[in-house]
Amino acid sequence: MKRLLFLLLLATPAAAQIEPNFTQGSMQQTINTTQTIDEQVVTEIYGGDYSYYSGSNVTPSGNITDPNTTFSVTNAGQQFHVEQVTRAAGLIETTTIDRDITTTSTTTSLSVFSQ
Repeated sequence: MKRLLFLLLLATPAAAQIEPNFTQGSMQQTINTTQTIDEQVVTEIYGGDYSYYSGSNVTPSGNITDPNTTFSVTNAGQQFHVEQVTRAAGLIETTTIDRDITTTSTTTSLSVFSQ
């Protein structure tokens, strides 16, 4: 029985009060972070059909919207011009922008304490 009591006393933790042995102090922490974003921006422009006809000193052989129409100079020897622009409806233009954005930040914290 005495041995059991002795073993129980050895197994019981002793309560001790710990006192810090400093009076003041400080702690500084610096965190550096880097963030990289790789992005691609794709822009697609759509439009309706478009037709434009212009000319001077020319005579069409038929309806100017007919693709088989021919043009002849009205007054020979004088300046002339014919302009015909047609575009079907749909995708007109695609723009692609590739860019990398890198951001670096530094955070510094200072803690001062005293007793």
